Amino acid sequence: MSTILNYEEEVLLQAKNRRATVEFMTIVNDLWYDKSIELVLFRNTLVDKRTSEVLNLINYAKEFVSKPISIEDALDIAKAIQEIDLPSSKLDIGKLAYECHLCPKKGADKVAFVKDKLKEATASKNIKPKDVVLYGFGRIGRLLARELMSKMGKGSQLRLRAIVTRGEINEKVLNKRASLLSIDSVHGDFLGTVQTDVDNNALIINGTTVHMISAGKPEDIDYTKYGINDALIIDNTGAFRDDVALARHLKANGASKVLLTAPGKGIPNIVHGVNHKQFNPDTVDIFSAASCTTNAITPVLKVLEDNFGIKKGHLETIHAYTNDQNLVDNMHSKHRRGRAAALNMVITETGAGAAVSKAIPALKGKLTSNAIRVPVPNGSLAILNLQLGTKVTKERVNSIIKKYALEGDLVEQIKYSMDNELVSSDIIGSTAPSIFDSKSTITDLETIVIYVWYDNEYGYSHQVMRLAKHIAKVRRYTYY
Repeated sequence: MSTILNYEEEVLLQAKNRRATVEFMTIVNDLWYDKSIELVLFRNTLVDKRTSEVLNLINYAKEFVSKPISIEDALDIAKAIQEIDLPSSKLDIGKLAYECHLCPKKGADKVAFVKDKLKEATASKNIKPKDVVLYGFGRIGRLLARELMSKMGKGSQLRLRAIVTRGEINEKVLNKRASLLSIDSVHGDFLGTVQTDVDNNALIINGTTVHMISAGKPEDIDYTKYGINDALIIDNTGAFRDDVALARHLKANGASKVLLTAPGKGIPNIVHGVNHKQFNPDTVDIFSAASCTTNAITPVLKVLEDNFGIKKGHLETIHAYTNDQNLVDNMHSKHRRGRAAALNMVITETGAGAAVSKAIPALKGKLTSNAIRVPVPNGSLAILNLQLGTKVTKERVNSIIKKYALEGDLVEQIKYSMDNELVSSDIIGSTAPSIFDSKSTITDLETIVIYVWYDNEYGYSHQVMRLAKHIAKVRRYTYY
């Protein structure tokens, strides 16, 4: 007969779990700040998380892999990692716990088990930190600044050194920039400190100086005056979109690479995880991170193309409104975008369908696309109606995508959702560019309809970060 816990036992159990979680989080943060070892749970960040957030992630992990993973499992493995001499790395403790359950005999000795799994880590090369300059400080620029400074650790990867904007920089402007970085209506408060240094035209973020530079032309800046050398320039302005315009950044003293946070012409358009290895940063100086929608749909389309083949299809993206639209009805250069963004659903165009072929050439000419901007400030949904090369079932499609979300080259890109109640606000803050809604998949022999959610700001910013690390050659050893 099963034992039914009484109320007092339940209270004691939840207190025990919370104590274990606090101990676990202490180890997570010590590993990060002392050794630059970042622990994640099925690609979900753990650094600086609250107890309740971690326990929710543990519950997700348990359901995702259908194994009884507990906070005690995570704690035991974290303790084992502490005892091992490892280089700067990023380790998925969820996968380690899952593999431990698959091999219970080997997993009995956690230190020996973890040493065996991470034996390749000791062979990883040392990396040289890279200076980063944000050119532009809008929605994506500010999120990148938050993530760059939150993930600074010991400064062994990307180092945010400066932010370039147009116009005069004075005390009032600095205070406004600091405020916009600190407080965000969509993403909440920045979990760090932001102060201003008026004398030196700088923001002090988490105690680190970030210079604010005013410039009208990218080639006029001398970054070396600020102690910045060989920098990666991340252009968030949208003003420069092709190889010729973006090459102006490389004329600036102290700049060596450029990354555009928008689709670009005449340059490689990259969806990290899909085609980033096709371009060598030693020989290519200018990259594009494509668009948020392209980053959302391309990973899932690659899985379907590789496993079933895609004959043709249509993409409809239900997209949050953007700063390009009007707050109230007014003149606009494009049809319909002049109508009040927060009051209307607005049909507009998207180039994401065609852009996919830059990452997956086999899909060239096979996808049509359109967009509907809707009255939400962030959080979007791509609906893919596809004809496949073979007959499939909902279960088959879902199981294949779940496999890719668990292992392989796309684990950072695809998050597999099993939530019956998933809505747009739920995906705000997701680091994955594609959140596959498994409950909504529709199949009819060779035709399927799938739904892919994406945080068009935060998820995309993490794709930019991943690509930036590839370009800067500061990618740590990872165990996913």
